[in-house]
Amino acid sequence: LAISERLDMPLRQRNRLLVAAGFAPSFSERELDSEPLRPAMDAVQTVLSAHEPNPAIAVDRHWNLVLANSAIALLLSAVEDKSLLEPPVNVLRLSLHPGGLGPMIMNYDELRAHLLERLSRLNDQYADETLHELEEELRGYPGGKIRHQHALAGEIAVPLKLKLGEQVLSFISTITVFGTPLDVTLSELAIETFFPVDDVTRSFLTAHATAAA
Repeated sequence: LAISERLDMPLRQRNRLLVAAGFAPSFSERELDSEPLRPAMDAVQTVLSAHEPNPAIAVDRHWNLVLANSAIALLLSAVEDKSLLEPPVNVLRLSLHPGGLGPMIMNYDELRAHLLERLSRLNDQYADETLHELEEELRGYPGGKIRHQHALAGEIAVPLKLKLGEQVLSFISTITVFGTPLDVTLSELAIETFFPVDDVTRSFLTAHATAAA
């Protein structure tokens, strides 16, 4: 256990090492709706709401949607295949699927390469069959002109450039996780917030929030 801590291994992997060595798991793995995780989930909802009018979501280790703020509805309004919005909603599938956000993402190939590399790293880390199947599925979607993410001139991060009707919205995102989790489920929960890159996007989000109020 000391070695796994020094290597900063995920809690799930630490439990696996303990079980393989004949010991009981050291870290709990509770359901997200369990009473012990309630304060943490309340905190997640507070963070999501505080980021409005910027869209924000919380996802589990398989990138299934757990919670979202009201601003995310704006990004999902033009999704053609409504079955992609039926629980459990997989955020990566929704983002790249031809019936999801895919056709609306103006930098699709760039974002696809970034997301697939991110997913591949998770697969290497967790050796998770569900993540492996998801990666294989996503690699089968149209696109793929860019196979590896790389820095583009003038950009500080891989953006999300989304066209909604005649409006082009540009975002960069941040990932927030719990700093000192002792539960496996909580350690794998992540909040992604989408911040406007320009004044056009910022004004559009504010106007949408005002109209929806």
